[in-house]
Amino acid sequence: MTRRFDCSDPSERAAGLREAVAAVRRGELVVLPTDTVYGVGADAFAPQAVDRLLRAKGRGRNMPSPVLVGSPEALDGLVEVTERARDLVKEFWPGGLTVVARHRDSVELDLGETNGTVAVRMPAHPVAIELLNATGPLAVSSANLTGHESPQDCDAAQGMLGDSVAVYLDGGPTAAAVPSSIVDITGEVPVLLRAGAIGAERLREVVPDLRER
Repeated sequence: MTRRFDCSDPSERAAGLREAVAAVRRGELVVLPTDTVYGVGADAFAPQAVDRLLRAKGRGRNMPSPVLVGSPEALDGLVEVTERARDLVKEFWPGGLTVVARHRDSVELDLGETNGTVAVRMPAHPVAIELLNATGPLAVSSANLTGHESPQDCDAAQGMLGDSVAVYLDGGPTAAAVPSSIVDITGEVPVLLRAGAIGAERLREVVPDLRER
């Protein structure tokens, strides 16, 4: 049964977070607010849950899901962290920066066809961070059907994903529909894969040799 919680009410927020954590542990999907758009999340380490997420969006494995984390420290457990990555994370997390890095050999992730990499971000939204610190890393993609506009409120997300999601955390309208900027740090030179919330010139203040694809 799908449940929705108004996170502007402290008691509902607490209950919603408890239900969302339980749903994630059962391999079910949750919708959560972020600082960009609403996302739909699943346990990043449960392949069946990630597959459920991709199916709910109508998305193939050729479009793997990014991973959200609740703290910069969580990055070390997932990926091989370079000095450039640390500099970027220190400057822009939490916020609108996604880094693409090679995941550690010891980490078993099946997010789709990633070729050994994972895209990781720490969102600047208190509800999202509280959930992520309780569940650990989540595979999170925008809470829309593939090909439709990314939702900025819970109504839009629920209208598209419906009963495929176990828990909706309604945090009110998101601040902006601008997606995160994506920087690939797998090579010797960082590469801007997608310009978004953080412009190239701002990023070059931290990594001057940034290339644009």
